[in-house]
Amino acid sequence: MSSILEQITSPADVKQLSITQLELLAEEIRERLIVGVAKTGGHIGPNLGVVELTIAMHYVFDTPKDHFVFDVSHQAYVHKLLTGREKLFHTIRQPGGLNGFMLRTESEHDSFGAGHAGTALSAALGMAVARDMSGGDEHVVALAGDAAFTNGISFEALNNIAAQTKRLIVVLNDNAWSIDKNVGAIAEYFHKIVTNPTVSSLHDRAAGLLERFGGKTVRHVARKAEEAAKGLIGPGMLFEEFGLSYFGPIDGHNLPLLIDTFRFLKQQNKPVVLHAITQKGRGFQPAIEKQKKFHGLGPYDAETGETKPTGQKTYSEIFAEALTGLATANDKVVAITAAMPNGTALDLFRPYHPKRYFDVGIAEEHAVIFAAGMATKGYRPFCAIYSTFLQRAFDQIVHDVCLQNLPVVFCMDRGGLSGDDGPTHHGLFDISYLRGIPNIVHMVPKDEDELADMMYTALLHEGPSAIRYPRGTGPGTPVKAKPVAIEIGKAEVIYEPQGEVDVAIFGLGAMLPEAMRLAEMLKAEGFGAAVINPRFTKPIDRQCVAEYGSRSELVITMEDHVLAGGFGSAVLETMNALELQVPTVRVGWPDSFIEHGKVEALREKYGLTAEGALEKARSFLVAMESRRMAIR
Repeated sequence: MSSILEQITSPADVKQLSITQLELLAEEIRERLIVGVAKTGGHIGPNLGVVELTIAMHYVFDTPKDHFVFDVSHQAYVHKLLTGREKLFHTIRQPGGLNGFMLRTESEHDSFGAGHAGTALSAALGMAVARDMSGGDEHVVALAGDAAFTNGISFEALNNIAAQTKRLIVVLNDNAWSIDKNVGAIAEYFHKIVTNPTVSSLHDRAAGLLERFGGKTVRHVARKAEEAAKGLIGPGMLFEEFGLSYFGPIDGHNLPLLIDTFRFLKQQNKPVVLHAITQKGRGFQPAIEKQKKFHGLGPYDAETGETKPTGQKTYSEIFAEALTGLATANDKVVAITAAMPNGTALDLFRPYHPKRYFDVGIAEEHAVIFAAGMATKGYRPFCAIYSTFLQRAFDQIVHDVCLQNLPVVFCMDRGGLSGDDGPTHHGLFDISYLRGIPNIVHMVPKDEDELADMMYTALLHEGPSAIRYPRGTGPGTPVKAKPVAIEIGKAEVIYEPQGEVDVAIFGLGAMLPEAMRLAEMLKAEGFGAAVINPRFTKPIDRQCVAEYGSRSELVITMEDHVLAGGFGSAVLETMNALELQVPTVRVGWPDSFIEHGKVEALREKYGLTAEGALEKARSFLVAMESRRMAIR
């Protein structure tokens, strides 16, 4: 006999189930999530927490006519299972399979894709206003985690909702976590609501009231909770002051109560907020006990939750250890993260220097200006923010840091592909968006030891700097006991062939091993190739480019970054300024968004390998060989 979940081919099937069957469906979904994600890796904790919420939403509303906007959409696995993708769920985050986030091109039920937090309210408001202008009657529901409200964009949207639409439902999924424990005044505010004695009493009595009064319960709980919560901050509740009617908090795992509440909210002709209390990782004890680990991770044991040890420190861990050492030696060093202490490994720094560790929540723009402010007072802030998330603070980097030439260090984790997380998380644009800004120094280490040296170099530099390094482990190079400063703008020659230099290969950062392999392949074909570790994308080592641009017949640049405006472009610009006309082959990512998949497979597919570089350079090599033959 097939399970209930296996019989769900669309949300219409969900609506045919009884409450008892819906509760069984929730159990089956949790089991499917735990076992399935154990094989593929993914965001297991957040999705276990929204099982009942998502079921109730699909039971009451009608997608794709009605629109669900998830913030962040890594909590949309249950939505995917209920919208015709159950049989493909084993492919999630796998090459050619389902995306780990909402994706408009994947399903008509995915109305808006988002991999960055804080976007749901703005997008949902845009949909609601467009609906109003077109005379539609569809519902728009934004499901946002409480961490999303630490992001300024959410409040920019809140400031506009009541003035621009009369129908919008915002679901506040409150589990007190983003990846780490939520921080700041907003988290404290939500905590006060949840722990208010009157509200807690209503929360506990909700199920009983539902049995006795049915739909009346929603009105009763909403009114009494509203009255209790209003007393928390004086003149009125936060959401009420923004013009949204507040309902809750309610148990986000009580299916009958959720369904009854959504039916009630569906009838409201005003923007509303439903505050639902959920448990991240619900139904899987390892995910409950280790919330940070099980927010998002690779494959694990579905019974125990154990993961295979990497056996080698990651770049993130090397960064945290190096920063801890710098902070121990210099009391002006501070560490700043935007809700990513685990991902950036700053949770390893925090125990050693708790008073110089700052988690500002999902607020990258604030993090950068906050760092700038500290820098004006003589401190040396190290902002650890993923390359993809630092994009959000571009204006602040330009105006608040670089324009004032302040010594803020941007440590950009996930510089390059982020593999299974896909295009929303690939860090493929930071060279382009940073190297055009005056005053900034941009560095890319070839290995773990050079990362530590670059951090020390940045500490000594009297101006802004950025260091990009990849996700995961490096080549395993031991880190020296004491870091050494690198001359800014000075490249490193890794290999010089005996005799003539036919080809000069600039292998940036993680691409240096491929550059070395390419040199060996060229040698086998009779070409002498020099290999250079550029280290800096800004400033470029003009002397090095001038020397090898003059000595060689072909220059090859290799980078884990888009070609448009990247390191190869910087080399071309430099050679143009030097009036060098040597042919140049640039190897990097194309002008398109790269799908999710295994890093090695994607590099092979797009030619970011020694073989790909050799093929791309083949016509020039043939011409070089022809000239040799002519001379002979």
